[in-house]
Amino acid sequence: MKYIVCEKPGEFLLKEKKDPVLKKGQALLKVNKVGICGTDLHAYTGNQAFFEYPRILGHELATEVIEIEDNEKGIKSGDNVVIMPYVSCNNCIACRSGKTNCCTKMQVLGVHKDGGMQEKISVPIDLLIHAPNLNDDAMAIVEPLAIGAHAIRRAQLIPGETIVVVGCGPIGIGIMKLAQIADVKVIAIDVNQSRLDYAKEKIGVDHIVLAGKGAVEKIMEITNNDLATAVFDASGHKSALEFGPNFMSHGGRYILVGLSKDELIFEHPAIHAKETTLMCSRNATLEDFEHVISVLEAGNFPIASFITHNVGFGEMIANFDSWLDPNNRVLKATVDF
Repeated sequence: MKYIVCEKPGEFLLKEKKDPVLKKGQALLKVNKVGICGTDLHAYTGNQAFFEYPRILGHELATEVIEIEDNEKGIKSGDNVVIMPYVSCNNCIACRSGKTNCCTKMQVLGVHKDGGMQEKISVPIDLLIHAPNLNDDAMAIVEPLAIGAHAIRRAQLIPGETIVVVGCGPIGIGIMKLAQIADVKVIAIDVNQSRLDYAKEKIGVDHIVLAGKGAVEKIMEITNNDLATAVFDASGHKSALEFGPNFMSHGGRYILVGLSKDELIFEHPAIHAKETTLMCSRNATLEDFEHVISVLEAGNFPIASFITHNVGFGEMIANFDSWLDPNNRVLKATVDF
């Protein structure tokens, strides 16, 4: 079968290998579509934390079951399934506490171990979620939206409060829409005006603010000087991560969703004065995936506008560099098999 491997930063290779061998407790799946995320882009450019080469990328997957043993989930051959790509040990302190998303021995498909940029893949049955009512486009965006759903659940948002989301990429857009569904007012911040326009026109956020000089004053104006009770960083940029608390109210929460390889520096008197609750949000759990699937089944997310670029498997390598160019206005790129 064919597969694409990121051999080293800046280099993809199309190769062939034998079909995966089905092992007990696993399912053999046909990959129908792969979503390209920030992790894949960073891996290609050499900026992804906790990453080794060569690696088969891809963890936002729409798949169909080829072969599977009898299982408690009732999943059968021919079923559409979403993969929760976080392989946890189920034994460490995090797993025993139900926090499998931050397992001490976490192995993420496409990051720590080979992912789905291949025609077939064999994965543990316990990672599969039956999704009979979702098409390939919807299945391929469940995982990034689940990351947003987890961040929102971590923040324990209250209906009617006003939040700031920094970064209008796929994760940020997901946070915005899911927060709206939770009856929360959303202010979007980004350096890219076209992405802000998307957040306003397609997601329907309450306010958009261009990052940079005057952004804090604009947030104060919108919130009657209160600032935002919760601020989510979905950019992963060092400067944005460090500046985020300036958008947050006294007594507020700061949720770091984006990941930076750099050390972060905060002015302690400033965050102490606000009695800041600082939290990180990593990956997602089964509960988050199931919530997102229900949102997509209900038609409450603009899938068609969210997926801005799509190519066939044989065209991916030739197109990948173009997805790094902001001028091409890529929000979510996907690859069909």
